Amino acid sequence: MWEIYDAMINGIPEDFLVDELVCGTTHSVIRSGNGVGLGPNRPFETRMPMLTQNLLGLPLRVAAGCVKSWNYVEASIGLAAINAYYNNPQVAREHGVIFSDAKRVEDRMNDPFIMSQNEVKGKKVGVVGHFPHLESLLEPICDLSILEWSPEEGDYPLPASEFILPECDYVYITCASVVDKTLPRLLELSRNARRITLVGPGTPLAPVLFEHGLQELSGFMVKDNARAFRIVAGAEKVKIYSAGQKVTIKK
Repeated sequence: MWEIYDAMINGIPEDFLVDELVCGTTHSVIRSGNGVGLGPNRPFETRMPMLTQNLLGLPLRVAAGCVKSWNYVEASIGLAAINAYYNNPQVAREHGVIFSDAKRVEDRMNDPFIMSQNEVKGKKVGVVGHFPHLESLLEPICDLSILEWSPEEGDYPLPASEFILPECDYVYITCASVVDKTLPRLLELSRNARRITLVGPGTPLAPVLFEHGLQELSGFMVKDNARAFRIVAGAEKVKIYSAGQKVTIKK
């Protein structure tokens, strides 16, 4: 079950370090050199953390190992460390990610729900995570099922994924599933789908994920590092997308 996590962690070179770290209410953020990574924060700390020492200055690969923690705040930090490497603009470009050099660009071109509207028309679609505007973007054109930890009106509770996802043509999975460890099971349930997409600002742009059942990675690249830290810390009350660009890489 840990193979997908180990594959991402082991791909991080040993010479990358944790240079800055902030753990906010909705995200954790880590900078390593010029790369900044995010991890969605689920507010559960029922278990003791794996690491108790000062994380600043630690090898990024060591911090990334925290993604396997059952303390979800610590796991958020681990995912941020993974993304500080894979979502680093230089590394991402080497891995084939296409993006603009401008600090801020129009997000519609890389929004997975907007760009796939024609493809999913009339199909059975499962989305794990209640992303904004799903009701207007997808619900009118496909057989849409939204699955959530905390379901809103019309959503299905997450355990319903056992019954719904095996029948879906297209599946979109929130990157928070990496933190809460549901990703391996959700991938297994979705194996009959035409395409499985990992979605959200904490999505690692790691090509190794294509070896574990994913066909598309719809993530985010931080371009204004200082602003990203201010947003996560709560100093600026704007969406994290104001600090960079949505990006997509496909198998």
